Amino acid sequence: MCRHLAFLGPPQPLGSLIVAPPHGLYRQSWAPRRQRHGTVNADGFGVGWYAEGDPEPARYRRAGPIWADGSFADLARVVRSGALLAAVRDATEAGADGEAAAAPFAAGRWLFSHNGAVTGWPRSLAPLSRGLPPDELLSMEARCDSALVWALVLNRLRRGDDEARALADTVREVAAAAPGSRLNLLLTGGDTIAATAWGDTLWYLAEPGRRTVVASEPYDDDPHWREVPDRTLLAASRTDVLLTPLKEPSA
Repeated sequence: MCRHLAFLGPPQPLGSLIVAPPHGLYRQSWAPRRQRHGTVNADGFGVGWYAEGDPEPARYRRAGPIWADGSFADLARVVRSGALLAAVRDATEAGADGEAAAAPFAAGRWLFSHNGAVTGWPRSLAPLSRGLPPDELLSMEARCDSALVWALVLNRLRRGDDEARALADTVREVAAAAPGSRLNLLLTGGDTIAATAWGDTLWYLAEPGRRTVVASEPYDDDPHWREVPDRTLLAASRTDVLLTPLKEPSA
């Protein structure tokens, strides 16, 4: 598995959300508190953030562990944003994709992360991949299961689905093709957050009108963190958080 986080709120240094919290993503890379699958998230990390006046986010991704990157520590100290998505990647089998396999994935104004694993990969999703336009399939950033799940979500977004529906329908489609998959997905376009809890933990911290944080696990011991039930879709803005149950795919 992996750990990820999305934030909407007043601009603040990236490090105040990722590095500074006592149980932030930085610490979760070697000592997650609630991770159900895997133990060390050291096979890459990334953060995508939005700058004022620019709808397309910037990204910083690396193939190694977050704690070993001194340049990121400097960047996180001074770069500020009011919207971001960050992730640390679980230790996996060796591959050639390097940082291309590290979330967040991006296209246009969107940032995406997948916390989980697709059972039977890659054979299980071959039928779904054949439904993608060839140019979208060939444009995948990496050859891992998360990249293909992102391609499926992105295809729905480009066809006009809103972010929440694109995630929900993709989760049901992948779960039907690959039963037992863990599909905690996280998506933002800079002004809203959509996420799914499907097989691992998901939490949110909301201060209506000020900030919303959605994360694999709480980064501190604030008592206002709330756990999202499994098989649930979350749709959030700076002012509201809506939870909707997700139905299991039909047999």
